[in-house]
Amino acid sequence: MIQTLVEMFSYNFIIRAFIVGILVSLCASLLGVTLVLKRYSMIGDGLSHVGFGALAVAAALNLAPLEVAVPVVIIAAFLLLRLSENSKINGDAAIAIISSTSLAVGVAAVSISGVNTDLNSYLFGSILATTTADAVMCGILAVAVIVVFVIFYNKIFAVTFDESFSKATGLRTGVYNTVIALLTAMTIVIGMRIMGTLLISALIIFPALSSMRLCKHFKTVIICSGILSICCFFVGMYASYSLDTPAGASVVIANAAVFLIFAAVEAVKTRIIKS
Repeated sequence: MIQTLVEMFSYNFIIRAFIVGILVSLCASLLGVTLVLKRYSMIGDGLSHVGFGALAVAAALNLAPLEVAVPVVIIAAFLLLRLSENSKINGDAAIAIISSTSLAVGVAAVSISGVNTDLNSYLFGSILATTTADAVMCGILAVAVIVVFVIFYNKIFAVTFDESFSKATGLRTGVYNTVIALLTAMTIVIGMRIMGTLLISALIIFPALSSMRLCKHFKTVIICSGILSICCFFVGMYASYSLDTPAGASVVIANAAVFLIFAAVEAVKTRIIKS
């Protein structure tokens, strides 16, 4: 194992992938706890489809993919908030509308333009796509997410568990929801470089759900979620290198395995308590 790790880290692109992946995993897991508890966990899936559409259109027009995708996904995040506030369109429906439309636009753009674009790298991610600029952006993003959670922890806690009461007490819930949506959008766009459109939402959902199986307090769930996400990314990357499997799929399988283990432990613990 040690020899394999030494061999892995002898490649610069793998080092960059680890830096980007660990930071994205940390950000996604922290944001995921709030999103899952607010029953808005599928926003990651919706925004990743928007990102795919933006990347595909950028490729068709010979534009810089990341420079196009970032603002488009941020706008989509704000639009999702607006739609979800409409009593006639709930959050799930809003996500479905935007994600399906964006995916269709992306596929149509590539088909019409006739560019020779490898859609697999967009759909399933590619380690080789990570750059030094991605690592720098992830560092800035990670600092932003951690600072927001530390400074505004109590307000995020209030908005997460009882948004209506928080709004009644004068808390500017819209501001905090917007900040969370903005950070989520940035995390999705950067994470797509490794995980891909179809798999990035797993980094948001699995660590939070796994932590909630055993942890019962908001703070412990956040801490456990961050630790689990980083560990699963490391295990997934190691398995990907050793078994020559796709990195994104390996990371998701590692997260799914941990979730099943934690769910089993919770079931056993519950049965022991009842008996």
